[in-house]
Amino acid sequence: MEQICEAGTYAPTGMGKQSPLIVAVTNKELRDKLSRINAEIMGTDNDPFYGGPVVLTVLADKNRPTYLYDGSLVMGNLLNAAEALGLDGIWIHRAKETFETEEGKQILKDLGIEGDYEGIGNCVIGYRAGDKNIAHPRKENYIYYVK
Repeated sequence: MEQICEAGTYAPTGMGKQSPLIVAVTNKELRDKLSRINAEIMGTDNDPFYGGPVVLTVLADKNRPTYLYDGSLVMGNLLNAAEALGLDGIWIHRAKETFETEEGKQILKDLGIEGDYEGIGNCVIGYRAGDKNIAHPRKENYIYYVK
């Protein structure tokens, strides 16, 4: 997890201001609480984290004009690092809504995270239960080369 998180910290950010934070959750109680809140927002009682034991939640400082892009790049780095290390990772949405709830705000407060942060995404890390998905074929005209 340390290598994956470190990779996240090397994502490019607007003017190098490093607006994101990574909350690395391996504590089962907090992981399950985040899953429950996420499920409630989604309108289900299923585990939206697919049983993954680790949740790397990315938050970013809304006072930076590039915060959404910065946090998204961190998420991409986390996912790529997990893949490179032979782990499976998946981006689960609703981090924004999770930390807009009173319970989510309290979680951040309890963790000592202060500021105007928005949840960007949850990177759930674990091992796949079944076979690896095969990537869909890439669409035509995905790349336009200009010479």
